[in-house]
Amino acid sequence: MTDAGPQRLHRRRRARWVIAGTAVIVAAAVGTVVVLTRVSSGSVAAPPQGPAPAETTPVVKTDLADRRSVSGKLGYGTETSLAGHKQGTITWLPASGTVISRGGVVYKVDAKPVPLFYGDIPLYRPVGPGVTDGPDVKVIEENLKALGFGGFGTPDEKFTNATAAAIKKWQKSLKLEENSTVNVGDVIITTGSLRVSSVTAQLGAPGSGDLFKYTGVNRGVTVQVKASQREMAKVGNKVSVSVGGQTATGTVTAQAEAPPDSNPMPGQSDETKINVSIALDDPAAITAADATSVDVRFTADSRSGVLAVPVGALLALAEGGYAVEVVEGDKHRLVAVKTGLFSDGKVEISGPDVRAGMQVVTTS
Repeated sequence: MTDAGPQRLHRRRRARWVIAGTAVIVAAAVGTVVVLTRVSSGSVAAPPQGPAPAETTPVVKTDLADRRSVSGKLGYGTETSLAGHKQGTITWLPASGTVISRGGVVYKVDAKPVPLFYGDIPLYRPVGPGVTDGPDVKVIEENLKALGFGGFGTPDEKFTNATAAAIKKWQKSLKLEENSTVNVGDVIITTGSLRVSSVTAQLGAPGSGDLFKYTGVNRGVTVQVKASQREMAKVGNKVSVSVGGQTATGTVTAQAEAPPDSNPMPGQSDETKINVSIALDDPAAITAADATSVDVRFTADSRSGVLAVPVGALLALAEGGYAVEVVEGDKHRLVAVKTGLFSDGKVEISGPDVRAGMQVVTTS
């Protein structure tokens, strides 16, 4: 969890310097005159005693990371709805849990298969003889070649006679009409393999409509974060996932704006939520059942090679800002510091008179 920052600085257990009006010392590194006095406890006067030895710690050069914990659920990631565009009647649908890869049948219309192709764009026009150059041509060629129907060289955006011949061979293998043209709806295009999570269409329904919802094929974690936290959950960012004593690393694979909550609870924030999908680097590392709640730790911010001390070493100055109490032999002096990142009980500090190795008084 994240350190709350200066507002949570605990009262020192050692005798505490506070602002008063008795003894005056000059804090050379602070650059201001600070009026301090030592406070004692108890209502009965006691004989003077020597001060307890102050606990000190060195200023260290280290790496800090601000980590945020969010609750997530095990599963196969965020669901996505898939629609078909083939004219006709649905005659076959896959079962929930089915994994479909490139070339696999997504569904059947009029008893004819509609296979899966990989790509970053959907088909937006028929791709066949006479078509102008375009990225959709390259998508078709890439998939044909991956399925063993090449002959046109390196896939590109130019449709040639060799492309037409490859399409015709592919159509023949599926017992489809051999017209050398891939029409919109003849294939389903996604960015990769998919896993059917729930089927929404029914046999006998039109082929151009919602078919089913799908997820990725690898077990992972789904979590919601606030829109303001979108940056820490960017695609490609690394996270840690833990549950029941098991811990694994993961990678953010997708972000999607979550649908608005139609029935928010009283006092609930109306800030937009983001659905985040996380793939486990080793899916076998977490053996808990699907839908189990897990703790996901994101790195919201980090610093490398900074000077740091325990939070208990900070002193709040009456005139504002912070200082540390530096010990040099039997002498003590205040040194002004600027605070940075708070993390795991430590705080980043900087200033012209701060260096690694100097000893500072601390309560922790």
